[in-house]
Amino acid sequence: MQDFLPVTKKEMKQRGWEQVDFAYITGDAYVDHPSFGTAIISRLLESRGYKVGIIPQPDWRKKESIQVFGEPRLGFLVSAGNMDSMVNHYTVSKKHRQKDSYSPGGQMGLRPDRAVIVYSNLLRQTYKKTPIILGGIEASLRRLAHYDYWENKVKHSVLLDSGADMISYGMGEHSIIEIADALASGLPVEELTYIAGTVFKCRDLSRVYDPIILPSYEEVKVNKKVYADSFAIQYQNTDPFSARPMAESYGTKGYIIQNPPALPLTQEEMDDVYALPYTEKVHPMYEKLGGIPALEEIKFSLTSNRGCFGGCNFCALTFHQGRILQTRSHESLIEEATRMTNDPEFKGYIHDVGGPTADFRQPSCQKQLTKGVCKNKQCLFPTPCKNLTVDHSDYVSLLRKLRKIPGVKKVFIRSGVRFDYVVADRDKTFLRELVEHHVSGQLRVAPEHVSDQVLKYMGKPSHSVYQQFLKEYDAANRQTGKQQYAVPYFMSSHPGCTMKEAVKLAEYVRDLGFTPEQVQDFYPTPSTLSTCMYYTGIHPLTGEKVYVPKNPHEKAIQRALMQYKNPANRELVLEGLKMTGRMDLVGYGPKCLIRPLRENHGGQQHTQGSSRNAKNSRNSKNNKNSSASAKKNTIRNIHKKNSRGGRK
Repeated sequence: MQDFLPVTKKEMKQRGWEQVDFAYITGDAYVDHPSFGTAIISRLLESRGYKVGIIPQPDWRKKESIQVFGEPRLGFLVSAGNMDSMVNHYTVSKKHRQKDSYSPGGQMGLRPDRAVIVYSNLLRQTYKKTPIILGGIEASLRRLAHYDYWENKVKHSVLLDSGADMISYGMGEHSIIEIADALASGLPVEELTYIAGTVFKCRDLSRVYDPIILPSYEEVKVNKKVYADSFAIQYQNTDPFSARPMAESYGTKGYIIQNPPALPLTQEEMDDVYALPYTEKVHPMYEKLGGIPALEEIKFSLTSNRGCFGGCNFCALTFHQGRILQTRSHESLIEEATRMTNDPEFKGYIHDVGGPTADFRQPSCQKQLTKGVCKNKQCLFPTPCKNLTVDHSDYVSLLRKLRKIPGVKKVFIRSGVRFDYVVADRDKTFLRELVEHHVSGQLRVAPEHVSDQVLKYMGKPSHSVYQQFLKEYDAANRQTGKQQYAVPYFMSSHPGCTMKEAVKLAEYVRDLGFTPEQVQDFYPTPSTLSTCMYYTGIHPLTGEKVYVPKNPHEKAIQRALMQYKNPANRELVLEGLKMTGRMDLVGYGPKCLIRPLRENHGGQQHTQGSSRNAKNSRNSKNNKNSSASAKKNTIRNIHKKNSRGGRK
């Protein structure tokens, strides 16, 4: 038990402590592994000499649950956990999920909705003056006024609704140490207005240097165009080198001030973070409860980088981790991988080496390290920037070293390869070695859609780039004597996706010869550019009006079209085809999505559909058998073709 930070007052006393400096309240179970934010921040504070106690998943209905250690000397740290509590609890259709992977045994109901607000309010009722600092992804992405999908309205900054004093947003290592040192020096929390990577409240702007004045909360909550304009300003101020403070007025309640982001970690700093004395285990109190499912998914994976310059519009990484790449050294990763081989449960397989994007191992261009990322340009979209550094050599070298570690049988890459970055690399060494050593039959990639119109609103490359990747992937498979498939992820109902585009995607899925087991419907989560489009119907960076599929029935049709083979989806698919005038896809031909509906009238069968299909339905039994045989042969040929093309 001494290997873990204390979770009870008894354990605190066993360490000889009379009081903790910080009590860390989290919506996750306590897992002392660097894939969990609670573990990183608490171990980092410990390394600086601070006493930290963990209060995992307190019962928010009882004040006693947050009084485990009494009043901490310096303050409370509050996080909803590794996931936003609302995304954790609800599907995109707002139905309750059945499993919480960050709770013992996957049990649901061990954290409240809007966890940081609930936990913080409970603390404030009990400890009137003790500093409360919010962190984690839930607080980070709600740091200013934001559209809330679950209530379908614009809500305050979480700082106002929670009663907390500050938010440490982003990854938090730099800002949390500055906050801790300032509080330890005796500065009151209301004086901590200067720390990068933080958000605070104030009555006026006298303590803020050269701020950008955002539209007020009263304006953005009633005017969607103003909301989009405000979001665009925030989006262009996410870089630590060029961003300015931003001030958002709440009338008589004062201002919410967002300081510029903290600087990215250097490689040495990142190595130090991952070298802290984690047990890399679930706290023993959960053993009889079935463990923590989330750890099993990442226990034998390596985090090699942070940040992403991919710029997908439906992703919140720009607001959370930022666009500047930060990496761990080879030595740091090899040391962690070597420790894995000593684990009795390790079977010789490293499940992943990556991060938000696996194959990014350096900033997209060198000027980012001194001037930051471009405000009005993306690195890869719509086409790769002429200044983009496309180089997989460091990643290839790292993977080769990991493969040579005694006890390692196979090193997989599962966290996502950016296929347009692979295509842009003229040196195909990485692609060849990826196919030869790091794929287990299937490579999962994320083209997201096939319509260039939808891809434009997603911030993804054109469909032709994905097609080029498939050709190169197929060539690499042939060179290495492999027969492996690229399994694509697709998304339905993204802003800009009309029913016409949904049918186009269904046709592409048909030609691939497989049916996706799961379909990702677009989920409007806080602080993504796509969510802004979803709410306002406006592209915030261009002012362009965007079609948004919001009606639940329309969204259900778009989702059903991708799984048109499921008999339960037939009526929805038929409705979608009627809406788009694509009844040519109802019939018996190899290109048809569904069969005509047969009905009995006076002992005779009649087929609904086009006149051509009606005529086909009156054909002889032999013709039907011939058609079915042709259909089987067509499908068999599609599979053969897809096997040669590296697709399943």
